[in-house]
Amino acid sequence: MPTRPDSNTNDPCLTCGACCASFRVSFYWAEADSLHIPIALTEAVNPVYSCMAGTNQARPRCQALSGDIGKSVACTIYAQRPSPCHEVQAGDEKCQKARARHGLPPLPPLPTLSSRPTDTVPDSIPT
Repeated sequence: MPTRPDSNTNDPCLTCGACCASFRVSFYWAEADSLHIPIALTEAVNPVYSCMAGTNQARPRCQALSGDIGKSVACTIYAQRPSPCHEVQAGDEKCQKARARHGLPPLPPLPTLSSRPTDTVPDSIPT
């Protein structure tokens, strides 16, 4: 997901935007109201779900995305973005799939729990 303009300049999302132009961004309709997402940026999927305008088509591109994919992008409603936008993280499976769809190179994989440093925990606590 593209990030806000004041984010870290090393953030790969600032030059990507592939996730915003690869998936339908669906959410419970009331989420748009609670986040104050402009109605022009949403469309109904069915009586219960809405999606970000532009994402419910064969070649999706969220209308809240500005810029050129793979060059420089931003989400125009970053602070108000719906929950599905929080789910995709730089380097995760969805990110890699979206980047491949747009001909962008993969990002390094995200660290896994087994590759993170851990504190040693005693097998038992003395009593």
